Amino acid sequence: FRPHSWDFSPFPYNYMASAWQSRHFGSTNSNTFYYYPAAPDVPGRTYRQLNWFNFNFYGGAFAGGMVRMRANVMDDAPMAEAAMAFSADEEVSLAGKAADSAAAPPPPPGAEPAPDQRAETPPAPPVRRNLKETVFFFPELRTDEEGNVIIRFKMNEALTRWKFLAMAHTRSLQYAISENEVVTQKELMVLPNPPRFLREGDEIEFTAKVSNLTGEKMTGAAELMLFDALSMQPIDARFGNEQNTISFEAEGGQSARLAWTLKVPQGEVLAVTHRIVAKAGSFSDGEESALPVLTNRTLVTETMPMPVKGNQSREFNFEAMAKAGQSNTLQHHNFSLEFTSNPAWYAVKALPYLMEFPYECSEQIFARYYANALAASVANSNPAIQQVFDQWKNSDALISELEKNEELKTALLEETPWVRQAQSEAEQRKRIGLLFDLNRMGYEQDKALAQLIERQSQAGGFSWFPGGQDSWYITQYILEGMGRLRALGVADIKPGSRAWNLVQRAAEFVDRELADHYEQLLYEVKQGRAKLEDDHLAGLVIHYLYARSLFQDLPFEGKAAEAQDYYLGQADKYWLNKGIYQEGLMAIALQRYDKKASADRITRSLRERALYSEELGMYWKYNSGFFWYEMPIETHALMVEVFSEVAQDAAAVEQLKIWLLKNKQTNHWKTTKATANAVYALLRFGDNWLENTRLAEVSFPKVDEESFQPELIEARRSAEAGTGYFKASWSGKEVSADFSRVKVTNPNNSIAWGAAYWQYFEDLDKVGVFKDTPLKLDKQLFKEKIGDRGPELTAITDKAPLEPGDKLVVRIELRVDRDMEYVHLKDMRASGLEPINVFSQYKWQGGLGYYESTRDLATHFFIGYLPKGTYVFEYPLRVVHRGNFSNGLASIQCMYAPEFTSHSEGVRVVVD
Repeated sequence: FRPHSWDFSPFPYNYMASAWQSRHFGSTNSNTFYYYPAAPDVPGRTYRQLNWFNFNFYGGAFAGGMVRMRANVMDDAPMAEAAMAFSADEEVSLAGKAADSAAAPPPPPGAEPAPDQRAETPPAPPVRRNLKETVFFFPELRTDEEGNVIIRFKMNEALTRWKFLAMAHTRSLQYAISENEVVTQKELMVLPNPPRFLREGDEIEFTAKVSNLTGEKMTGAAELMLFDALSMQPIDARFGNEQNTISFEAEGGQSARLAWTLKVPQGEVLAVTHRIVAKAGSFSDGEESALPVLTNRTLVTETMPMPVKGNQSREFNFEAMAKAGQSNTLQHHNFSLEFTSNPAWYAVKALPYLMEFPYECSEQIFARYYANALAASVANSNPAIQQVFDQWKNSDALISELEKNEELKTALLEETPWVRQAQSEAEQRKRIGLLFDLNRMGYEQDKALAQLIERQSQAGGFSWFPGGQDSWYITQYILEGMGRLRALGVADIKPGSRAWNLVQRAAEFVDRELADHYEQLLYEVKQGRAKLEDDHLAGLVIHYLYARSLFQDLPFEGKAAEAQDYYLGQADKYWLNKGIYQEGLMAIALQRYDKKASADRITRSLRERALYSEELGMYWKYNSGFFWYEMPIETHALMVEVFSEVAQDAAAVEQLKIWLLKNKQTNHWKTTKATANAVYALLRFGDNWLENTRLAEVSFPKVDEESFQPELIEARRSAEAGTGYFKASWSGKEVSADFSRVKVTNPNNSIAWGAAYWQYFEDLDKVGVFKDTPLKLDKQLFKEKIGDRGPELTAITDKAPLEPGDKLVVRIELRVDRDMEYVHLKDMRASGLEPINVFSQYKWQGGLGYYESTRDLATHFFIGYLPKGTYVFEYPLRVVHRGNFSNGLASIQCMYAPEFTSHSEGVRVVVD
């Protein structure tokens, strides 16, 4: 952990300095403010000191009073009072500055038990599960009449050293800071040393330590038990853990090592709960935690939209699924279908994806704010909708241990999101209901807004990741999103609010960027290198015209008004030279700035170039790219807005939604940006939420009814009244290629919106990637040794096996043949290795700026702008566990265009 200390300085330190300097034909400068008031003295108190045998207690200023802390140990996991710095009933007085060490543990109350009493058969050993690293945080406490503060809390179950920090002050700003340590321990402790994750096909030595804090020798047994984290069914046999009990001996005050060899099966378990219990005489201890199981295969999602007009029946053929038998490595994961009378329900079901996305870039922090604001508005706008969410939240479905473990949940979201999708529909609904709790959404919205305000620079701009340069596009994207929320009336974006202050500063930033861009153009014209009448419409300028049109009531900064008028004229003249996305932006901007004739010309041109089909609706032939203005989902979502606001063509809007749903991947679109844009298009231009409809009838002509009817019957039975929405799923071996043919009957007068999703695992090398990918990766692993000339790197070979404690260096060579932006490089590692660099930070290397983030499952590099060239990334690892491991892959993709991807070859790491 990064060292942390408290500092409190309530008194200002103002100063003034005057300096004049003069040269012939030179310049002068001055600093004219210097004021240093004397801070009032806080009286200190010094007391006679005892020799505490190196337990030093330093005195300081006192706020008058004392803090008493009462810790209640968990009922199901009692800890020996004699071994705790604070016993269950002890009140500890903390006064003045921090102590270096915790007070000596008090003796246990009552007499020492006789030796023969310890030999009695102990009860079932307690298992510690609450291993959270924070016990409590009370932001504000007030003293009683005697000046005391009593802190009561329930102690977590981790056996470790805790740091207690407190600051007390009086109304006259007399203050004291307290820093203490608390140790939680038992006379017999089992301390597992698990890896951060497991990977299919690996063999690993799972180790633990048994510590004996008594003065006597202990002889006992320890047992390792493995469970499926989803069902909590025993799975020891699958991991070769049949002989899971081993004996140990530990002398008084010493520890004994425990080790089990595990073989991780292929494709059988998604997450593992491990439980280790140790018993010796009357002493016992146990600890339980969960680990994700990773795979070197990738999950592929195929989608088939199934819109059915009123009072009609249609058969759909899922061609990709019908060809599943052509691959002998393909493994079915899930097949699901869903129907609703209104596609806005798909937008609502996608909001949790935005709420829970694990990365911390400015765009995705805004996505969380955006999603929670939309969700709160949806719930508040219609009591019946909120009632649906309340029913889901209050259902009898049990939330699994998987959901209660925040660290595991975050890991699963990063690497194996399909684990949570494998939960029952009832549990998924309950999870969504909990996410849509109004109190929770309000808190999360405020939290995300506070993060955005903290991220905003003094200039008003936003970088992609903290530490990077302000980005014109990212700032404009956040401004655009705020404008859309304002247009929907779903967020408190009005003068005087925190969000409004953020918007004002962002608008000032983009105004200055546009003015600087325009000034540079005028300079080029003055130098004779450009002409004003030529095409100077850059992509960011076009995006500015759209984003700024959402805030026409804000005054322009500097020369931005003149620049905007010039570029609006450029848009009127040169729109045909741009791409579809940019044409859509210009059409809306021109419409909003009362240039309706030009906007109509653009929409007519777009309509003439559109393609139509019954399966895909209305769409265009998009040329996928890796720049922000070349993204198909974002472009199509914008077309929904264009044909609604400019063309005012409701029929075209309905046709456009078909293609949008075609490209949905189960519960979201392919990126956070794509999902946010699609959600806006469906929510802004959808209505009739609670149109009372009958459910669509579904069958599979090539499958026996007994194979699919139970799931369909249950899905229809649990469908919420009035929503017309239901979903049915089949998993694993229940799925076959015969599900590729679907018959749907719509008994209603209005259109029924449906989709089928087929998910399967496939080897990475067999998954189609974009052929013209400009990215190439090469990954190597070296062992670092200290030689006569310092550190030396040697390639890892079979002749030089690795041992626990060795230091390794990962070297990744990246070659890119063109400029790219918003690139994400992810390097996975063997489960037996531990990262040495654990702090996330922005780095500069060879002219390239990137954000490096070390997480449990992989090391991530986020590159805002990647120029053409060759780059080398290196970082160190430490060997911890013995075994035979897959070292994982290094993969790279454009963050907002995942089809541009590449990955390295996989290698194995053997540790003797």
